[in-house]
Amino acid sequence: MLWRPEGGASARLVAGVAPEIAGDRLAHFRWASVTKLLTAYGCLIAVEEGIVRLTDEVVSLEGVTLAHLLSHAGGIAFDEPTPVAAPGTQRLYSNASFRIAAAHVERNAGMAFSEYLRGGVLEPLGMGSVEWSDPAAGAAGTIDHLATFAAELMSPTLLGAETVQDATRAWWPELDGFVPGFGMQRPCPWGLGFEIKGSKQPHWTGSTNSAQTFGHFGQSGAMLAIDPLRGEAGAGWCSLSPDPFGPWAKRAWPNMIDAP
Repeated sequence: MLWRPEGGASARLVAGVAPEIAGDRLAHFRWASVTKLLTAYGCLIAVEEGIVRLTDEVVSLEGVTLAHLLSHAGGIAFDEPTPVAAPGTQRLYSNASFRIAAAHVERNAGMAFSEYLRGGVLEPLGMGSVEWSDPAAGAAGTIDHLATFAAELMSPTLLGAETVQDATRAWWPELDGFVPGFGMQRPCPWGLGFEIKGSKQPHWTGSTNSAQTFGHFGQSGAMLAIDPLRGEAGAGWCSLSPDPFGPWAKRAWPNMIDAP
């Protein structure tokens, strides 16, 4: 039986579908930093549409590109749009980076990022009722919404498969940095929005996950992980909880992922 958090919900996906969902399928839960994956996806759609480029230097931040921002390699402070290190030298986890990235798309698209994301990602995936307030941590939705997005990551329909593969590889792979809640990681690989497991220890995914596993978790108790090498066609897991991230998650998420 699929584990689920008390009062929450979880899903397991195989080959890009969600054959098993447990828990409350109607309740909306906060996604916290899992929101960054939606923001990154919207930015990548803007790249494919030619609205922005990953090599764009962001206004007022010399040498900081869109790719730097999405991979936490821009040297930007956690919650303020302030450079604190040279770009490409440290993995500094930054909410501000995602707000800056969304604003860059917004300027070039000529519309609010929330509108661009809704028309380019949420509505095409049937996720129009997902709530949205902030590009770094403001999404909220159901377990079915999160599982739908996980399925899109496994079998992309809105982006080219090559774009998703490029986004889920490590950018500036040699950089060290902190994973919130898990301490310093040397190195600390990150893709374009997607955290990459690599050789990180400890980690919030399972002991059986490959180094290519990617995803994100949030301080709200939300998580999404995809292992493209699990089984014949990959596997994914996602979970939403009414309880904030804590020691329970460090035990429960790896156990869920490692379960047969």
